[in-house]
Amino acid sequence: MFDPIRKAFGKRKKSQRPELPAGTRLYAIGDIHGRLDLFEALTDAIEQDVEQNAPAETTMILLGDLIDRGPDSAGVIRHAREWQPRCPKGCEVRYLMGNHEEMMIDAFKSVNIMRHFLKHGGRETILSYGVSEKQFNDATTAELQQMMKDLVPKADKAFIKSFEEMIILGDYLFVHAGINPEVPMDEQRKRDTRWIREPFLNSTRKHSHLVVHGHTIVENIVERPNRIGIDTGAYRFGILTALVLEGSEQRYIQAIEKKNGKIVIQKKDTAE
Repeated sequence: MFDPIRKAFGKRKKSQRPELPAGTRLYAIGDIHGRLDLFEALTDAIEQDVEQNAPAETTMILLGDLIDRGPDSAGVIRHAREWQPRCPKGCEVRYLMGNHEEMMIDAFKSVNIMRHFLKHGGRETILSYGVSEKQFNDATTAELQQMMKDLVPKADKAFIKSFEEMIILGDYLFVHAGINPEVPMDEQRKRDTRWIREPFLNSTRKHSHLVVHGHTIVENIVERPNRIGIDTGAYRFGILTALVLEGSEQRYIQAIEKKNGKIVIQKKDTAE
């Protein structure tokens, strides 16, 4: 399944700091989970950051789980779709498939998966597409599945189905959940790239690329020699994180919801 990227997995020297190619810059955004307010604030901050820095070939990567749990998944999908034509000139926006997108797409075909989807944040997604709480509470699972088929635009469904599995740029590998450290890179399974936690999270094995991922919520950004985890709990803690990479530099931009509901932007050079 990963034949197109098989040749990208060379080994870098142990002493070499991970880098992007010269003249490129990258922004990787963690799990949004329906928090349109944080997503809009962060994309605005990223666009300002692009304009304030030297021109570069710029890539934005959304690490998956745009939907579920938070209040406006439909709005997040719309904003994500519209970002490519709106982002500063020379930018490319790319999207990774998360386990929640997988559940949503599969729920269109299976009532059993629909039931699983609803238990893990799908309720909020369906409500965001215009189903009232009364309609939701009165409906059977099969009826809710039909509502989703009727209400989710075909363009949204096609957009989600187009999401990528993994992306390699420079010395970095971007994936939603992680990789199986016991399996060769070109033999990774979708089940692992979208769902894995262990043995990936506790592995100290040096991978061919530094892995940037979301999926597992952490209160603080996790930096390890073999991985960076940036799912800082947008729906749980009110923090949405973007990792910014340029050359060998790593820094962060975060949209943070304060106790009074106000969203502020915070920039920092390290995860500390």
